[in-house]
Amino acid sequence: MIDRYTTPAMNAIWSREAKYQVWEDVELAIVEAHAELGTVPSSAVDVIREKATFDLERCDEIELETRHDLMAFVRNLSENVGEEGRYIHMGVTSYDVIDTALGIMLRNSADVLLASAHRLATEIRRLAETHIDTPCIGRTHGIHAEPVTFGFKCANWYAELSRNIERLQIARADVAMGKVSGAVGIHAITSPEMESIVCRKLGLSPEPASTQIINRDRHAGFLNTLALMGAGLERIATELRNLQRTEILEVQEAFAKGQTGSSAMPHKRNPWNSETVCGLARLLRANSHAMLESVATWHERDLTNSSLERIIFPDSCQLADFMLNRLTAILAGLNVFPERMMQNMRMMGDLVFSEHVMIALVQSGMSREEAYKVAQSNASKAWEGHDFKTSVANDERVTSRLTSAEVEELFSLEHHLRHARHTLSAVGIGS
Repeated sequence: MIDRYTTPAMNAIWSREAKYQVWEDVELAIVEAHAELGTVPSSAVDVIREKATFDLERCDEIELETRHDLMAFVRNLSENVGEEGRYIHMGVTSYDVIDTALGIMLRNSADVLLASAHRLATEIRRLAETHIDTPCIGRTHGIHAEPVTFGFKCANWYAELSRNIERLQIARADVAMGKVSGAVGIHAITSPEMESIVCRKLGLSPEPASTQIINRDRHAGFLNTLALMGAGLERIATELRNLQRTEILEVQEAFAKGQTGSSAMPHKRNPWNSETVCGLARLLRANSHAMLESVATWHERDLTNSSLERIIFPDSCQLADFMLNRLTAILAGLNVFPERMMQNMRMMGDLVFSEHVMIALVQSGMSREEAYKVAQSNASKAWEGHDFKTSVANDERVTSRLTSAEVEELFSLEHHLRHARHTLSAVGIGS
């Protein structure tokens, strides 16, 4: 991943140095498990723990010969330990180490993402509570529909993010697995007991049915969860982009002094942060598709998953964390314009209350088809420049059935929004 889209927290997990350190942790846990079971002298464990270290340049040098990064790493550890180095990597296959380490790295990545997601949820909640009663127009097909509140809109985002947090918690448990079951997973050299000891030391669960690798449905599920979370972030960012359009301008990303919106047009204030989130969401979806293609293997193992996983695991975790943090920053600095929201909502007068007119006429005894025609005919006048409320109030098909007080209530914004707070309360906001 290019530096532009990385985060320090994910770098601490996915840098090459960090990955090799987790490999070392797994190798040490395996040696310690051997010692507990009596297959390695306890004295050797102390020496290995004290002397085991690696050097990336030396690993690269050895890999020129081995053409195998894990074995180059093991040889580097062993040569630094000395005689007791022969006990390192004893009885295990490469993916006993690699997949167990991967379980640790994905688990830790999930913890970082969960923390970032909770920070975003806090920011969305703040916006929802601040604007719980800020009216704005709801739109369907990009066209004015009926009034909502900006807090209601935020509550919808909050609810979806909460579901994605729950999904990520489930995915975290699903990938926090380890294996020390050998070349084809049959425990020919190592025992299930040893596998349990190693996993316990590392805070993982032993994979109950592995081959040479942990089955990739777990990892596909994890990346699908990140892709779905990314789609949710994209939905928020897309809404923010639309609300920032010049002719709408109900919100605006913070614009720093000296910031450049366009190299050619000094007046521009583009929603580039929101656009960045939308663009990166596409990569998360592409990566999840690549992982789905890697669930199937030839027999107990092939190498088709290995190359792409070196890219899509770190990249997806980096991108998801970057997107969560970027969207949090957008919302923290977001300028919200309630006056503009009200102005846009009133653009078509009271036309947005047409459904109330129709329903009231139905409740008065008029057929739905006729009530629809009455409301629509008066709405058509509004498109031609007439005031909808005045047209309805002067229509004898309406006044013959409804009192002036009843007609007045049909156009009450407060009445229309009387249940808006219910949604916020239902998702745990403002309650």
